[in-house]
Amino acid sequence: MPNPNHPKTGTVIKADPIRRPADIKAIKKLLAASPRDLAIFVLGINTNLRASDLVGLTVGQVRGVPPLAPIKIREQKTKKPRLLVINPAASAAVADYLATRPAAGPDEPLFIGQRGAMTAAYLSRLVKSWCRAINLKGNYSAHSLRKTWGYHQRLAGANLPTLVKAFNHATQRQTMQYLGIVEQDVLDLFATEL
Repeated sequence: MPNPNHPKTGTVIKADPIRRPADIKAIKKLLAASPRDLAIFVLGINTNLRASDLVGLTVGQVRGVPPLAPIKIREQKTKKPRLLVINPAASAAVADYLATRPAAGPDEPLFIGQRGAMTAAYLSRLVKSWCRAINLKGNYSAHSLRKTWGYHQRLAGANLPTLVKAFNHATQRQTMQYLGIVEQDVLDLFATEL
């Protein structure tokens, strides 16, 4: 029997970014007792890694790396090399998580579940459950973490051409859609008095 909640073939489903800082704070509070979940959430919203690259990280790539030091990775989707920089908040969350796995070898997956390496599909289920737990309305998945990073970078003043390059998008329009910049965001600009 088909899943009644499964989207119809050909339907495009877009993940939403987590727009409100209060919602981000609520999820962090929810995850405070789970170092793994807190680490993957904080790392996800503080980088623009795709879910496949986030769950593809190894212990050796991040253990002992100081904040803001570049880490070389190869993107799974594009197969292109890129540099990853982990800010102090994400670095601290990852270090706290790794303290729970002192015997983990450098080639082991950073994020593990009950059956081994975490998958992007499992991460999506986690993100959905976290958003549901704080009654966040919208469509959330593992992709929401990457989108959240970009959305808040834009709000903090990052220019669109820089974000286009960071996301490896073809156009600024693609990046605006990707970041969830909606018509209301544009209309809100007109409320600003000069």
